Order: sequence, then C-alpha cells, then structure tokens
Amino acid sequence: MSVDAILAFASATLCATLAISTAFRARGSPSRWAFVAGMALLALERSLNGFQSHSANPVEMLRWEIWQLTVAAFLPGVWLFFSLSYARGNAGHFFKNWWWILCLILGLPLLLVSLFRSRLVLSVSHVENSSAIAFNLGAAGLLLQLLLLISALMVLMNIERTYRTSVGTVRWRIKFMLMGVSLLFIVQLFTASQALLFSSVLSSLDGLRSGAAILAGLLMLRSLFRTGHFELDVYPSHSVLQGSATIFLAGIYLIIVGVFAKIAAYLGGDSTFSLKALLVLVSVVGLAVLLQSDRVQLNLRHFISRHFERPLHDYQSIWHRFAAGTASQVGQTEYCRAVVKLLAEIFQALSITIWVVDQQREELSLAASTSISGNQAREAGPTAAEASSLIRHLRLNPDPVEIEFLPDDWAVALRRCHPDEFHKGSRRICLPIIATGELQAVVILGDRVAGAKFTPQDIDLLKSIGGHISSGLMNMRLSQRLLQAREHEAFQAMATFFVHDLKNAATTLNLMLRNLPEHFDDPAFREDALRGVTKSVAHINNLISRLSQLRHESKIQRLPADLNSIVNGVLAGLENVEGIQVEKQLAELPPVALDQAQISKVITNLMLNAREAMGTSGCLRITTSLTGSWAVLAVTDTGCGMTPDFIAQSLFRPFQTTKKNGLGIGMFQSKMIVEAHGGRFSVESTPGAGTTFRVHLPLPPTPH
Repeated sequence: MSVDAILAFASATLCATLAISTAFRARGSPSRWAFVAGMALLALERSLNGFQSHSANPVEMLRWEIWQLTVAAFLPGVWLFFSLSYARGNAGHFFKNWWWILCLILGLPLLLVSLFRSRLVLSVSHVENSSAIAFNLGAAGLLLQLLLLISALMVLMNIERTYRTSVGTVRWRIKFMLMGVSLLFIVQLFTASQALLFSSVLSSLDGLRSGAAILAGLLMLRSLFRTGHFELDVYPSHSVLQGSATIFLAGIYLIIVGVFAKIAAYLGGDSTFSLKALLVLVSVVGLAVLLQSDRVQLNLRHFISRHFERPLHDYQSIWHRFAAGTASQVGQTEYCRAVVKLLAEIFQALSITIWVVDQQREELSLAASTSISGNQAREAGPTAAEASSLIRHLRLNPDPVEIEFLPDDWAVALRRCHPDEFHKGSRRICLPIIATGELQAVVILGDRVAGAKFTPQDIDLLKSIGGHISSGLMNMRLSQRLLQAREHEAFQAMATFFVHDLKNAATTLNLMLRNLPEHFDDPAFREDALRGVTKSVAHINNLISRLSQLRHESKIQRLPADLNSIVNGVLAGLENVEGIQVEKQLAELPPVALDQAQISKVITNLMLNAREAMGTSGCLRITTSLTGSWAVLAVTDTGCGMTPDFIAQSLFRPFQTTKKNGLGIGMFQSKMIVEAHGGRFSVESTPGAGTTFRVHLPLPPTPH
C-alpha cells in the first residue's frame, strides 16, 4: 500500500472518530450537527481517495476519483453552514443574509453530480517527468473546483470574523476548532486553484490533503477536550468585507500561486512536491499555534520587561487604546463589553466579568463577561444578603483585592459567580468601581495566562483603569437620567396643553347638554348644537393630528424645484383676509434641491403665524433672494412682535407659544424640516413693530 493511501485511510479514520464522538453529544445544536456531517463527509471523501491511491487500474482510478469529487461537492455547503453558526449568538441574522448563498452552494453541486457526473473527469494521464497521475477535468469538474475555491474563501472569511470577535476564555475554547477548520480550507483553496490552473487534479497533492485532514483533526480533537466550546456565543459584525484580512491575503495568494505554478510547469514539475508541501504545512500550523498561544505572548512580554529594562505595560499606548475603544460606546452593555475585551487583552486574563450595581435595590446584575453566560449569572449570582454585604464592604474598601482565599461571605459570593476555569494558581482579583462615594460596578479578573499573579504594576494600572470605567459609567447614568427628565418634562407639557384644550371642548359640550332637555324642540337650538358638536370634534381631531406629528421623523426627499413656484402655490391656497395687505417680491432663483411638500408646510406655517400675529389689519410681505450660496425666503409681518428672551429661549421649543389657542408645535417642526435640508432659520423681531423670518436653503454646488 502506498504512502498516500495510508495517509488517506488514517485521516478518514480520525475524521470518522471525531464525527461519531461528537454525534453522541450533539443535543440538537445546529453547529454540532453541521460539524458531525462535515467530518463524516470528509471521512468518506478521504476513504475514496485511499481506494483511488491504492488502485493500479486507470479505469478504477477514474471511477474512484469521480466518486471522490461527488462527495467533495457537498462539503462546501455543510462547512459554510458550520462557519455561520459555530459559537455565534447572532447566527440567525447571518442566515437571513446568507440563505441564498447556502442554497446556491448546496444546490449547484447536486445539479452537477446528478446531470453532469460523466463530465466531471474526462480521462487519466501520467505527468511528464513524474510518477504522479493527472485526472483531466471536464467543464463540470472545472465549475466544481471554482465552487470549492469560492466556498473556501467564504468559510475562511466567516471563521476569521468569529475569531476576531471572540476574546478571553471564549477565544481560548474555540481557537483550535477554528484553526482546524481554517487549515482544511486553506488547503482546499490551494488544491482548487491548482486544479483550475492546470485543468486537472494531480495525485501528487493527495498526501497534502490527507496530511491536512490529520492535522486539522488533531487540532479539533484538542478543542473537543475544552468543554462548552459549542455553547459559547460571540456577536460578530454583520458587515461582509469590512476589516477582513482573508480576502486581501487570498488575492495575493492566488496571484503568487499562479506565477509559481506556471514556472513549475515550465521546469517540468517536482516529484517530491507533495512531501515538501506537507512539511511546509506542518511548520506553518506549528507556528500559528505558537503565535496564538497566550502563554507565549505573556512570557515574551515578561522577558522583554525583565532583560531590557522596559516597563511591563506601555501606559501611553494602553490609555490611548482604552479611551479609543470605549469613547464610541453609548449604551451601558456595549461599554462594558468593550471594557472586558480591552482588559482581557491588556492583562492576558481569559476570564473578565463586570457586575453593575443597582443602588436602590442593592442588587448586582451581569453587564458583560468573557467566560459566563446570562443563564449562569442568574444561577450563580449573589443573593440579596450577599449583595448587601458586598456593596457595604467594597464601598469602604475601593482598592483592588485578591478574593481567592478570603473567607468573607461577599468574597465567597464573588468566587461563586466568577468560576475558576483552569485551577492553575491564577488568583482572582476584584476591582471595585467607585464614583461619588457609591459602588457603581464590580470587575473580576481571573484565569491569567500561565497562572501569572498580578504584580504591583498591574495593580497600579488597574486602579487607573478603574477610575476611567467609573467616569464612563457615571456619565452614561447621568445622561440617561437627563434624557428621562427631558422626556418627562416634554410629556408633562404635552399633557398640560392636551388636557387644557380637551377641557375647553368638554365645557362647550357640557353647556350644550345642560340646555338640551329644555330647548330640544327648538329647531334653531338643534342647529346650533349640531354646529357646536361638529366644531368641537373638528377641534379635537386637529389637536390629535398636530400632536401626532411629533412622533414621526421628517422624511426628506430632495429634488430640484422652483422655490418661487412653491411660494405662489401656498399663497393661492390661503384665503384672503380682509384688512391684511399681501406684498410679494420674488427674485429669479436657480433650482433648489428640496422636498416640496415639507417646504410648503414651513411656508404655510410662517404665513399663518404672520396673519394671526397681525389680527384684523396689517401688511404681510413675502420675498425671495440670493445671498451667496443660499436661497433666502423672507416672511415679514407688522404684528405684535416677540421679545428677545422669547426668541432665544422659547421660539423653536415645542409647546412654547404666545398664541391663545396655539400648541407651540409649528415652529419646532418647521425648524426640523429646514435643518434636515441643510438650511437654517434667522429671526428679527421688535415688540409691537413686527417680525421677519428668514429661511436659508443651500444652493447646489456650481460645476466647474
């Protein structure tokens, strides 16, 4: 039996063992079953390759190769499903975006092997100056290899996204599984590109594929010993290509491999290429494992600090990273997640947990963690008595403290809600987060790489970071209180005006009902009553309509339009009022990008306000003009005017008005519409002498 056949059967055995052992523990997890299916298919594919390598008859070799490609056609879809679901808490969102790609990658191979199976491999030939066999591909075989190459890129991209999002214990539990899957598809990327370049599958690469399957299986086996790695959840970004190194590296690789493949073909090939490639693969995997080892990274930092007299921490760099990593977080949960990720990277601690404190109820709730889930936190969280004792003690003792051997109830509770993962001597440490004398949160760090203890430098840095965290949490809580206060104030104001207007309408209806029994037979009374009811209902409906406008954001659809035409349309739709003179002076304007319906609302509101301010007599003047890069609409009245204080503090605020029956909503809404167009308001007013409102709308840039 040849070496390639032995490697193929050995890899098939290992893959089948992994599939069977995982199947007994699948428990309905989609990612587990995808892993079982993927390993089972890989075991079958490697077995078929073993039979093909062991065969000496070209006809039999051709038959085994066709069966091998048939099975390999179903691998991409299964492993793509695995890469989208493994250790992901938001897998459902990805499936919504990737379902058509999954259907394509699962359906197209089925179409190829069912309708064009005879065109997968056309013939078998010997490679010149080599003992290798070449299986010459047909059109269906080339299409299948292209599909394998594209799917390998997709799987690697998803694996990279999951790995980069994970941190701490989560990354420690899943990294060998991700490395094993990545190894399989890096080799698939290489072999598929070779097949596309030479239009044939070379038997000299069989040893490489089998060796990769063995190495990947060993990495996955190492991962299976780390319990819980199928149940952990990370939340990768939904963006497809943003920040992905896979696409960039794959592009460089395909260019390089194309050049070197042509050179190798020109020189006649290399009979030991498969063995050399396998040795390089083993070296690369070993280097990757070494570089991803948290223990190696920590020891390297300590070595540099000890022998080159360099501080253990680069404080300037750390502070910049911490500030940049938390500045953009607006919610408490997102802020705490960013904090635990940064702490895990800075201190090489795999288990970081933040518990936030509810001061009123004296309770602790999990905000973010790299090691425990929400369900675990609810089961192991401190009781009410433990939480009360913990809050009282830490409020008076704000310094970081080791909790590993403390007998106090609060320390026992913290150890219970932050389990020790490795039991290798790493001591858990508690960092109280204090602000204004109150305990805001509790940070627990543990499971440092290689069981390293926290040094005095670590403690000093922790204190500084604790101050940063306390200010961040305090600012968020104060912002939340301010927002709630403003919402409450707006609700009270709205309720006051709403109730006032409803009270007036109810008073009118009540008076009518009192007189109804006595004057019901009077036709004139019934006519007046009907008119009064109609007016009250219309008033209530108008009130509800105006209030409901505040709940909807202005949707602006800007198109080139003539501002003067909009002004003329609004004037034509308004009834003339006796005693009020309307003057119009419209300058020639270029087209302005605006939403005609929204700008019409603004102009209508300004004209109605002007008419109401003047009462029964006065002059209303409407002008348009060009001022630099702005089109300016001005509405001037000779009404009662406004005080400077009212303009500065109340004019554009909701529910602030000088009108007897107004709600103060119109100018607030008008300002939002104008600002949504990129424009601005300006106001000039003199009490008793009138007001001028100017709306500045930006003109489109002039092409050069």
